Amino acid sequence: MLYKTLAFFTIGLMLSSCNTEDKLAVEVFETAASGNKLTEVTEFAEDEGAGVLILNPEQRFQTITGFGGSFTEASASLLNRLGPENRKAILQAYFGSDGARYSLTRTHMNSCDFSLGNYSYAPVAGDLQLEHFSIDEDREDLIPMIREAMAISEDGFKIIASPWTAPPWMKDNKDWRGGKLLPEYYDTWALFFSRYLDAYAKEGIPIWGFTVENEPLGNDNNWESMHFTPEEMTAFVKDHLGPKLRADGHSAKILGYDQNRGEELKDWVNAMYTDKEAAKYFDGTAVHWYGSTFDWFPDNLQFAHEKAPDKYLIQSEACVDAEIPKWQDDDWYWSKEATDWGWDWAPEKDKHLHPKYVPVYRYARDIIGCMNNWVDGWIDWNMVLDRQGGPNWFENWCVAPVIVDPDQDEVYYTPLYHTLAHFSRYIRPGAVRIGFQNPDDSLMVTAAENPDGSVVVVVLNQEASAKNFKLTLGERSTHITISPQAIQTVVIPSHNQSSQKI
Repeated sequence: MLYKTLAFFTIGLMLSSCNTEDKLAVEVFETAASGNKLTEVTEFAEDEGAGVLILNPEQRFQTITGFGGSFTEASASLLNRLGPENRKAILQAYFGSDGARYSLTRTHMNSCDFSLGNYSYAPVAGDLQLEHFSIDEDREDLIPMIREAMAISEDGFKIIASPWTAPPWMKDNKDWRGGKLLPEYYDTWALFFSRYLDAYAKEGIPIWGFTVENEPLGNDNNWESMHFTPEEMTAFVKDHLGPKLRADGHSAKILGYDQNRGEELKDWVNAMYTDKEAAKYFDGTAVHWYGSTFDWFPDNLQFAHEKAPDKYLIQSEACVDAEIPKWQDDDWYWSKEATDWGWDWAPEKDKHLHPKYVPVYRYARDIIGCMNNWVDGWIDWNMVLDRQGGPNWFENWCVAPVIVDPDQDEVYYTPLYHTLAHFSRYIRPGAVRIGFQNPDDSLMVTAAENPDGSVVVVVLNQEASAKNFKLTLGERSTHITISPQAIQTVVIPSHNQSSQKI
Protein backbone atom coordinates (compact mmCIF):
# COMPACT_ATOMS: atom_id res chain seq x y z
CA MET A 1 0.00 0.00 0.00
CA LEU A 2 2.85 2.28 0.90
CA TYR A 3 4.45 1.64 -2.52
CA LYS A 4 1.16 2.48 -4.31
CA THR A 5 0.87 5.71 -2.35
CA LEU A 6 4.44 6.67 -3.22
CA ALA A 7 3.84 5.79 -6.86
CA PHE A 8 0.73 7.97 -7.09
CA PHE A 9 2.59 10.77 -5.28
CA THR A 10 5.48 10.52 -7.78
CA ILE A 11 3.10 10.54 -10.76
CA GLY A 12 1.36 13.55 -9.28
CA LEU A 13 4.68 15.39 -9.01
CA MET A 14 5.49 14.54 -12.63
CA LEU A 15 2.12 15.80 -13.85
CA SER A 16 2.49 18.95 -11.79
CA SER A 17 5.97 19.48 -13.22
CA CYS A 18 4.63 18.88 -16.70
CA ASN A 19 1.93 21.51 -16.27
CA THR A 20 4.43 23.98 -14.83
CA GLU A 21 6.89 23.45 -17.65
CA ASP A 22 4.23 24.09 -20.30
CA LYS A 23 4.15 27.64 -19.02
CA LEU A 24 6.91 29.87 -20.36
CA ALA A 25 8.43 31.82 -17.48
CA VAL A 26 9.00 35.47 -18.42
CA GLU A 27 9.73 38.88 -16.97
CA VAL A 28 8.05 41.71 -18.84
CA PHE A 29 9.06 45.38 -18.65
CA GLU A 30 7.03 48.11 -20.31
CA THR A 31 7.31 51.78 -21.18
CA ALA A 32 4.08 53.33 -22.42
CA ALA A 33 2.47 56.64 -23.23
CA SER A 34 0.07 55.98 -20.36
CA GLY A 35 2.89 56.22 -17.83
CA ASN A 36 4.85 52.99 -17.44
CA LYS A 37 8.62 53.56 -17.44
CA LEU A 38 10.48 50.27 -17.62
CA THR A 39 7.77 49.04 -15.27
CA GLU A 40 7.48 45.31 -14.64
CA VAL A 41 4.03 44.09 -15.64
CA THR A 42 2.53 40.75 -14.63
CA GLU A 43 -1.18 40.86 -15.49
CA PHE A 44 -2.05 39.64 -18.99
CA ALA A 45 -5.23 38.68 -20.83
CA GLU A 46 -5.70 34.98 -21.68
CA ASP A 47 -6.74 35.56 -25.29
CA GLU A 48 -6.89 32.22 -27.11
CA GLY A 49 -7.54 34.04 -30.38
CA ALA A 50 -4.36 36.09 -30.16
CA GLY A 51 -1.61 35.73 -32.71
CA VAL A 52 1.27 33.42 -31.82
CA LEU A 53 4.76 34.92 -31.78
CA ILE A 54 7.10 31.96 -32.23
CA LEU A 55 10.77 32.25 -31.31
CA ASN A 56 13.36 30.22 -33.18
CA PRO A 57 16.73 30.22 -31.36
CA GLU A 58 18.16 27.78 -33.93
CA GLN A 59 17.95 30.55 -36.55
CA ARG A 60 20.93 32.77 -35.73
CA PHE A 61 22.15 36.03 -37.22
CA GLN A 62 24.67 38.70 -36.13
CA THR A 63 26.45 38.90 -32.80
CA ILE A 64 25.58 42.07 -30.90
CA THR A 65 28.41 44.50 -30.11
CA GLY A 66 26.35 46.78 -27.87
CA PHE A 67 24.06 49.76 -27.37
CA GLY A 68 24.71 53.17 -25.87
CA GLY A 69 25.33 56.88 -26.32
CA SER A 70 28.10 59.41 -26.76
CA PHE A 71 30.52 61.31 -24.54
CA THR A 72 30.64 64.90 -25.78
CA GLU A 73 32.17 68.06 -24.38
CA ALA A 74 28.65 69.48 -24.21
CA SER A 75 27.41 66.63 -22.01
CA ALA A 76 30.52 66.53 -19.86
CA SER A 77 30.51 70.28 -19.26
CA LEU A 78 26.88 70.12 -18.12
CA LEU A 79 27.68 67.34 -15.66
CA ASN A 80 30.41 69.58 -14.25
CA ARG A 81 27.78 72.25 -13.55
CA LEU A 82 25.37 69.94 -11.74
CA GLY A 83 25.47 69.08 -8.06
CA PRO A 84 27.41 65.90 -7.22
CA GLU A 85 24.26 63.89 -6.48
CA ASN A 86 22.63 64.57 -9.84
CA ARG A 87 25.90 64.09 -11.70
CA LYS A 88 26.33 60.66 -10.14
CA ALA A 89 22.66 59.79 -10.63
CA ILE A 90 22.84 60.46 -14.37
CA LEU A 91 25.96 58.37 -14.84
CA GLN A 92 24.43 55.61 -12.72
CA ALA A 93 21.31 55.79 -14.88
CA TYR A 94 23.38 55.22 -18.01
CA PHE A 95 26.08 52.84 -16.77
CA GLY A 96 25.01 51.40 -13.42
CA SER A 97 23.83 47.83 -12.89
CA ASP A 98 20.32 49.15 -12.17
CA GLY A 99 20.39 51.56 -15.12
CA ALA A 100 20.62 51.32 -18.89
CA ARG A 101 23.97 49.47 -18.72
CA TYR A 102 25.38 51.16 -21.83
CA SER A 103 27.93 48.89 -23.49
CA LEU A 104 28.94 50.74 -26.69
CA THR A 105 29.76 54.45 -26.76
CA ARG A 106 31.29 57.12 -28.95
CA THR A 107 33.28 60.32 -28.48
CA HIS A 108 34.80 63.00 -30.68
CA MET A 109 38.50 63.56 -31.50
CA ASN A 110 39.16 67.31 -31.63
CA SER A 111 36.09 69.52 -31.38
CA CYS A 112 32.65 69.03 -32.91
CA ASP A 113 29.49 71.13 -32.95
CA PHE A 114 28.65 69.83 -29.46
CA SER A 115 31.82 71.39 -28.08
CA LEU A 116 32.19 74.74 -26.38
CA GLY A 117 34.38 76.01 -29.22
CA ASN A 118 36.82 74.91 -31.91
CA TYR A 119 39.98 73.10 -30.84
CA SER A 120 42.48 70.50 -32.04
CA TYR A 121 44.96 68.26 -30.21
CA ALA A 122 47.53 69.35 -32.84
CA PRO A 123 47.30 73.15 -32.88
CA VAL A 124 50.78 73.97 -34.20
CA ALA A 125 50.90 74.37 -37.99
CA GLY A 126 53.59 72.35 -39.72
CA ASP A 127 54.09 70.00 -36.76
CA LEU A 128 54.47 66.93 -38.98
CA GLN A 129 55.66 64.65 -36.16
CA LEU A 130 53.00 66.00 -33.77
CA GLU A 131 55.54 66.91 -31.12
CA HIS A 132 53.00 69.33 -29.63
CA PHE A 133 50.11 66.84 -29.61
CA SER A 134 48.06 67.18 -26.41
CA ILE A 135 44.65 66.10 -25.14
CA ASP A 136 44.66 68.77 -22.43
CA GLU A 137 41.40 70.16 -23.83
CA ASP A 138 39.66 67.00 -22.59
CA ARG A 139 41.02 66.94 -19.05
CA GLU A 140 38.41 69.20 -17.48
CA ASP A 141 35.31 67.49 -18.84
CA LEU A 142 35.46 64.53 -21.24
CA ILE A 143 38.12 62.49 -19.46
CA PRO A 144 36.54 62.78 -15.98
CA MET A 145 33.11 61.85 -17.39
CA ILE A 146 34.48 58.76 -19.14
CA ARG A 147 36.51 57.70 -16.11
CA GLU A 148 33.55 58.02 -13.78
CA ALA A 149 31.38 56.03 -16.16
CA MET A 150 34.08 53.34 -16.30
CA ALA A 151 34.16 53.16 -12.51
CA ILE A 152 30.37 52.73 -12.37
CA SER A 153 30.02 50.17 -15.18
CA GLU A 154 30.34 46.61 -13.90
CA ASP A 155 30.68 45.03 -17.36
CA GLY A 156 32.64 47.85 -18.99
CA PHE A 157 31.92 49.42 -22.38
CA LYS A 158 33.59 49.98 -25.72
CA ILE A 159 34.45 53.47 -27.02
CA ILE A 160 34.50 54.51 -30.67
CA ALA A 161 36.30 57.80 -31.40
CA SER A 162 35.45 59.95 -34.43
CA PRO A 163 37.13 63.05 -35.85
CA TRP A 164 34.93 65.78 -37.30
CA THR A 165 37.96 67.38 -38.94
CA ALA A 166 41.73 67.48 -39.02
CA PRO A 167 43.22 70.77 -37.79
CA PRO A 168 42.71 73.50 -40.39
CA TRP A 169 46.41 73.71 -41.21
CA MET A 170 46.24 70.21 -42.72
CA LYS A 171 43.35 71.10 -45.07
CA ASP A 172 43.11 72.73 -48.46
CA ASN A 173 40.74 75.49 -47.28
CA LYS A 174 42.52 76.15 -43.94
CA ASP A 175 39.11 76.17 -42.21
CA TRP A 176 37.42 74.10 -39.51
CA ARG A 177 34.49 73.60 -41.85
CA GLY A 178 34.53 71.73 -45.13
CA GLY A 179 37.59 71.27 -47.27
CA LYS A 180 39.78 68.23 -47.78
CA LEU A 181 42.84 66.78 -46.12
CA LEU A 182 45.88 67.66 -48.19
CA PRO A 183 47.74 64.56 -49.45
CA GLU A 184 51.02 65.79 -47.98
CA TYR A 185 49.46 65.44 -44.51
CA TYR A 186 48.04 61.91 -44.90
CA ASP A 187 50.88 60.39 -42.89
CA THR A 188 50.63 63.05 -40.19
CA TRP A 189 46.89 62.56 -39.90
CA ALA A 190 47.40 58.79 -39.56
CA LEU A 191 49.97 59.47 -36.84
CA PHE A 192 47.36 61.64 -35.12
CA PHE A 193 45.12 58.57 -34.58
CA SER A 194 48.01 56.62 -33.11
CA ARG A 195 48.98 59.46 -30.77
CA TYR A 196 45.36 59.74 -29.64
CA LEU A 197 45.26 56.04 -28.73
CA ASP A 198 48.48 56.38 -26.74
CA ALA A 199 47.34 59.54 -24.94
CA TYR A 200 43.99 58.11 -23.89
CA ALA A 201 45.59 54.82 -22.85
CA LYS A 202 47.84 56.80 -20.49
CA GLU A 203 44.67 58.17 -18.92
CA GLY A 204 43.45 54.62 -18.35
CA ILE A 205 40.89 54.86 -21.16
CA PRO A 206 41.16 52.22 -23.90
CA ILE A 207 39.70 53.19 -27.27
CA TRP A 208 38.05 50.20 -28.98
CA GLY A 209 37.76 51.68 -32.44
CA PHE A 210 37.59 54.65 -34.79
CA THR A 211 35.42 55.92 -37.54
CA VAL A 212 37.72 57.47 -40.13
CA GLU A 213 35.67 60.65 -40.50
CA ASN A 214 32.32 61.82 -39.18
CA GLU A 215 29.98 62.52 -42.11
CA PRO A 216 32.55 62.61 -44.93
CA LEU A 217 29.89 63.85 -47.36
CA GLY A 218 29.82 67.09 -45.37
CA ASN A 219 27.14 69.17 -43.64
CA ASP A 220 26.98 72.26 -45.85
CA ASN A 221 30.00 73.68 -43.98
CA ASN A 222 27.90 74.48 -40.91
CA TRP A 223 30.30 73.11 -38.29
CA GLU A 224 33.50 71.07 -38.12
CA SER A 225 33.73 68.78 -41.14
CA MET A 226 36.14 67.37 -43.70
CA HIS A 227 35.25 65.78 -47.01
CA PHE A 228 36.31 62.44 -48.45
CA THR A 229 35.09 60.55 -51.47
CA PRO A 230 34.73 56.78 -51.01
CA GLU A 231 37.90 56.26 -53.01
CA GLU A 232 39.86 58.88 -51.05
CA MET A 233 38.90 57.41 -47.67
CA THR A 234 39.68 53.89 -48.86
CA ALA A 235 43.11 54.99 -50.10
CA PHE A 236 43.83 56.81 -46.81
CA VAL A 237 42.97 53.71 -44.79
CA LYS A 238 44.79 51.29 -47.11
CA ASP A 239 48.01 53.24 -47.52
CA HIS A 240 48.27 55.30 -44.34
CA LEU A 241 45.94 54.75 -41.37
CA GLY A 242 45.76 50.96 -41.42
CA PRO A 243 49.48 50.36 -41.84
CA LYS A 244 50.36 53.05 -39.27
CA LEU A 245 48.13 51.61 -36.54
CA ARG A 246 49.50 48.13 -37.17
CA ALA A 247 53.09 49.34 -37.21
CA ASP A 248 52.55 51.05 -33.85
CA GLY A 249 51.03 47.90 -32.35
CA HIS A 250 47.47 49.18 -32.09
CA SER A 251 44.47 46.87 -32.50
CA ALA A 252 41.74 49.53 -32.59
CA LYS A 253 38.97 48.76 -35.07
CA ILE A 254 38.59 50.93 -38.18
CA LEU A 255 35.04 51.68 -39.34
CA GLY A 256 34.51 53.36 -42.69
CA TYR A 257 31.86 55.73 -44.02
CA ASP A 258 29.95 57.11 -40.94
CA GLN A 259 27.01 58.90 -42.55
CA ASN A 260 23.43 58.22 -43.66
CA ARG A 261 22.00 54.97 -45.04
CA GLY A 262 20.75 56.16 -48.41
CA GLU A 263 21.97 54.91 -51.78
CA GLU A 264 25.39 56.47 -51.14
CA LEU A 265 26.02 53.74 -48.55
CA LYS A 266 26.35 51.27 -51.43
CA ASP A 267 29.03 53.41 -53.07
CA TRP A 268 31.06 53.44 -49.88
CA VAL A 269 30.95 49.74 -49.08
CA ASN A 270 31.75 48.95 -52.70
CA ALA A 271 34.87 51.12 -52.49
CA MET A 272 35.87 49.82 -49.05
CA TYR A 273 35.52 46.12 -49.67
CA THR A 274 36.13 45.53 -53.39
CA ASP A 275 39.87 46.11 -53.01
CA LYS A 276 40.98 43.14 -50.87
CA GLU A 277 44.14 44.91 -49.74
CA ALA A 278 42.07 47.83 -48.44
CA ALA A 279 39.34 45.57 -47.04
CA LYS A 280 41.74 43.89 -44.63
CA TYR A 281 42.13 47.19 -42.76
CA PHE A 282 38.41 47.97 -42.53
CA ASP A 283 36.76 46.22 -39.59
CA GLY A 284 33.31 47.47 -40.47
CA THR A 285 30.97 50.22 -41.58
CA ALA A 286 29.36 52.98 -39.50
CA VAL A 287 26.05 54.60 -40.42
CA HIS A 288 23.76 57.42 -39.21
CA TRP A 289 19.96 57.72 -39.30
CA TYR A 290 19.38 61.29 -40.52
CA GLY A 291 18.27 60.28 -44.01
CA SER A 292 14.67 59.75 -42.85
CA THR A 293 12.42 60.05 -39.82
CA PHE A 294 10.76 56.70 -40.52
CA ASP A 295 12.79 54.59 -42.98
CA TRP A 296 15.73 52.54 -41.71
CA PHE A 297 16.68 51.63 -45.32
CA PRO A 298 16.68 47.83 -44.93
CA ASP A 299 17.73 47.14 -48.51
CA ASN A 300 20.86 49.26 -48.14
CA LEU A 301 21.71 47.69 -44.78
CA GLN A 302 21.29 44.26 -46.31
CA PHE A 303 23.57 45.31 -49.17
CA ALA A 304 26.24 46.51 -46.74
CA HIS A 305 26.08 43.24 -44.82
CA GLU A 306 26.24 41.08 -47.93
CA LYS A 307 29.24 43.05 -49.18
CA ALA A 308 31.14 42.31 -45.97
CA PRO A 309 29.29 39.66 -43.93
CA ASP A 310 32.18 39.16 -41.49
CA LYS A 311 32.51 42.89 -40.67
CA TYR A 312 30.82 45.15 -38.11
CA LEU A 313 27.81 47.22 -39.15
CA ILE A 314 27.29 49.86 -36.47
CA GLN A 315 24.78 52.69 -36.24
CA SER A 316 27.10 55.30 -34.73
CA GLU A 317 24.92 58.41 -34.29
CA ALA A 318 21.25 59.35 -33.92
CA CYS A 319 19.28 62.07 -32.19
CA VAL A 320 16.12 64.13 -32.40
CA ASP A 321 17.73 66.92 -34.40
CA ALA A 322 16.59 70.46 -35.22
CA GLU A 323 14.44 70.56 -32.06
CA ILE A 324 14.54 72.39 -28.76
CA PRO A 325 13.97 69.81 -26.00
CA LYS A 326 10.55 69.76 -24.36
CA TRP A 327 11.01 70.08 -20.61
CA GLN A 328 9.16 67.59 -18.37
CA ASP A 329 6.56 66.93 -21.07
CA ASP A 330 6.44 63.17 -21.62
CA ASP A 331 3.40 63.48 -23.87
CA TRP A 332 5.35 65.37 -26.52
CA TYR A 333 7.78 62.48 -26.95
CA TRP A 334 4.82 60.18 -27.66
CA SER A 335 3.11 62.60 -30.07
CA LYS A 336 3.60 63.16 -33.79
CA GLU A 337 4.96 66.69 -33.49
CA ALA A 338 8.71 66.46 -33.99
CA THR A 339 10.40 67.69 -37.15
CA ASP A 340 13.97 67.26 -38.32
CA TRP A 341 16.38 69.15 -40.59
CA GLY A 342 14.71 67.68 -43.67
CA TRP A 343 11.32 69.14 -42.78
CA ASP A 344 12.64 72.51 -43.92
CA TRP A 345 15.79 71.85 -45.90
CA ALA A 346 15.54 68.48 -47.68
CA PRO A 347 15.50 68.65 -51.48
CA GLU A 348 12.04 68.22 -52.94
CA LYS A 349 12.73 64.67 -54.11
CA ASP A 350 13.54 63.67 -50.50
CA LYS A 351 10.81 65.62 -48.68
CA HIS A 352 8.68 62.50 -48.28
CA LEU A 353 11.39 61.00 -46.08
CA HIS A 354 11.04 63.78 -43.50
CA PRO A 355 7.45 64.06 -42.24
CA LYS A 356 6.53 64.85 -38.63
CA TYR A 357 7.15 61.87 -36.38
CA VAL A 358 6.80 60.45 -32.86
CA PRO A 359 10.24 60.59 -31.18
CA VAL A 360 9.77 57.38 -29.15
CA TYR A 361 8.63 55.48 -32.22
CA ARG A 362 11.50 56.82 -34.29
CA TYR A 363 13.99 55.40 -31.81
CA ALA A 364 12.28 52.07 -31.20
CA ARG A 365 11.46 51.47 -34.87
CA ASP A 366 14.97 52.30 -35.96
CA ILE A 367 16.71 50.07 -33.44
CA ILE A 368 14.40 47.15 -34.21
CA GLY A 369 14.67 47.74 -37.95
CA CYS A 370 18.45 47.97 -37.73
CA MET A 371 18.79 44.83 -35.64
CA ASN A 372 16.58 42.89 -38.04
CA ASN A 373 18.87 43.95 -40.90
CA TRP A 374 22.28 42.95 -39.53
CA VAL A 375 23.24 46.04 -37.53
CA ASP A 376 25.18 44.82 -34.48
CA GLY A 377 25.64 48.09 -32.55
CA TRP A 378 23.49 51.18 -32.06
CA ILE A 379 24.77 54.44 -30.52
CA ASP A 380 22.77 57.52 -29.59
CA TRP A 381 24.33 60.99 -29.75
CA ASN A 382 24.68 63.30 -26.68
CA MET A 383 23.84 61.70 -23.35
CA VAL A 384 23.01 65.01 -21.69
CA LEU A 385 21.90 68.40 -23.07
CA ASP A 386 20.40 71.52 -21.53
CA ARG A 387 16.94 73.00 -21.98
CA GLN A 388 18.09 74.87 -25.08
CA GLY A 389 19.40 71.70 -26.72
CA GLY A 390 23.07 72.54 -26.24
CA PRO A 391 25.62 73.77 -25.47
CA ASN A 392 26.54 73.87 -29.14
CA TRP A 393 28.88 76.51 -30.49
CA PHE A 394 27.01 76.60 -33.83
CA GLU A 395 23.59 76.64 -32.08
CA ASN A 396 22.69 73.35 -33.76
CA TRP A 397 20.11 72.48 -31.10
CA CYS A 398 19.15 68.83 -30.56
CA VAL A 399 17.49 66.58 -27.99
CA ALA A 400 19.16 64.08 -25.64
CA PRO A 401 17.57 61.32 -23.54
CA VAL A 402 18.47 63.28 -20.40
CA ILE A 403 17.85 67.04 -20.23
CA VAL A 404 19.21 69.17 -17.40
CA ASP A 405 18.80 72.66 -16.01
CA PRO A 406 22.23 73.24 -14.46
CA ASP A 407 21.26 76.59 -12.97
CA GLN A 408 18.48 74.93 -10.95
CA ASP A 409 20.33 71.59 -10.61
CA GLU A 410 17.34 69.74 -12.09
CA VAL A 411 17.23 66.64 -14.29
CA TYR A 412 14.57 65.32 -16.67
CA TYR A 413 14.77 61.73 -17.91
CA THR A 414 12.79 61.85 -21.12
CA PRO A 415 10.93 58.80 -22.53
CA LEU A 416 13.84 58.42 -24.96
CA TYR A 417 16.03 57.33 -22.04
CA HIS A 418 13.63 54.49 -21.21
CA THR A 419 13.25 53.58 -24.88
CA LEU A 420 17.00 53.05 -25.27
CA ALA A 421 17.22 51.14 -22.00
CA HIS A 422 14.73 48.57 -23.31
CA PHE A 423 17.55 47.42 -25.57
CA SER A 424 20.80 48.34 -23.82
CA ARG A 425 19.85 47.02 -20.39
CA TYR A 426 18.66 43.61 -21.51
CA ILE A 427 20.44 42.73 -24.78
CA ARG A 428 24.05 42.32 -23.79
CA PRO A 429 27.29 42.28 -25.80
CA GLY A 430 27.83 38.87 -27.32
CA ALA A 431 24.11 38.23 -27.70
CA VAL A 432 23.05 36.71 -31.00
CA ARG A 433 19.96 37.84 -32.85
CA ILE A 434 17.59 34.93 -33.36
CA GLY A 435 14.71 34.18 -35.68
CA PHE A 436 10.99 34.53 -35.00
CA GLN A 437 7.62 34.31 -36.69
CA ASN A 438 5.34 37.28 -36.05
CA PRO A 439 1.82 37.05 -37.51
CA ASP A 440 0.81 40.57 -36.41
CA ASP A 441 2.11 43.22 -38.79
CA SER A 442 1.05 45.96 -36.37
CA LEU A 443 3.70 44.85 -33.87
CA MET A 444 7.42 45.39 -34.52
CA VAL A 445 9.59 42.66 -32.99
CA THR A 446 13.21 41.69 -32.59
CA ALA A 447 14.79 38.97 -30.46
CA ALA A 448 18.22 37.89 -29.25
CA GLU A 449 19.80 35.20 -27.11
CA ASN A 450 22.27 36.49 -24.51
CA PRO A 451 25.56 34.77 -23.69
CA ASP A 452 24.00 33.48 -20.45
CA GLY A 453 21.29 31.68 -22.44
CA SER A 454 18.47 34.09 -21.61
CA VAL A 455 16.31 35.20 -24.52
CA VAL A 456 15.19 38.82 -24.92
CA VAL A 457 12.26 39.92 -27.08
CA VAL A 458 11.51 43.59 -27.72
CA VAL A 459 8.02 44.46 -28.96
CA LEU A 460 6.72 47.85 -30.14
CA ASN A 461 2.99 48.58 -30.29
CA GLN A 462 2.24 51.88 -32.06
CA GLU A 463 -1.52 51.30 -32.06
CA ALA A 464 -4.06 53.19 -29.94
CA SER A 465 -5.35 49.94 -28.42
CA ALA A 466 -3.77 47.16 -26.38
CA LYS A 467 -2.62 44.04 -28.21
CA ASN A 468 -2.57 40.44 -27.03
CA PHE A 469 -0.17 37.82 -28.30
CA LYS A 470 0.97 34.36 -27.33
CA LEU A 471 4.76 34.01 -27.01
CA THR A 472 6.09 30.53 -27.77
CA LEU A 473 9.56 29.06 -27.26
CA GLY A 474 9.83 25.37 -28.04
CA GLU A 475 6.91 23.60 -26.39
CA ARG A 476 6.25 26.36 -23.89
CA SER A 477 4.20 29.48 -24.22
CA THR A 478 2.63 32.34 -22.32
CA HIS A 479 0.04 35.01 -22.99
CA ILE A 480 1.19 38.64 -23.00
CA THR A 481 -0.68 41.92 -23.31
CA ILE A 482 1.11 45.06 -24.46
CA SER A 483 -0.45 48.43 -23.69
CA PRO A 484 -1.40 50.99 -26.34
CA GLN A 485 1.57 53.05 -27.55
CA ALA A 486 4.10 50.97 -25.70
CA ILE A 487 7.45 49.20 -25.83
CA GLN A 488 7.95 45.93 -24.01
CA THR A 489 11.05 43.93 -23.27
CA VAL A 490 10.30 40.29 -22.49
CA VAL A 491 13.11 38.40 -20.75
CA ILE A 492 12.99 34.61 -20.83
CA PRO A 493 15.46 33.18 -18.27
CA SER A 494 17.91 30.57 -19.53
CA HIS A 495 16.33 27.73 -17.53
CA ASN A 496 13.37 27.76 -19.94
CA GLN A 497 15.64 26.32 -22.61
CA SER A 498 17.84 24.07 -20.49
CA SER A 499 14.92 22.26 -18.80
CA GLN A 500 13.22 19.48 -20.72
CA LYS A 501 9.51 18.83 -20.87
CA ILE A 502 8.46 15.55 -19.16
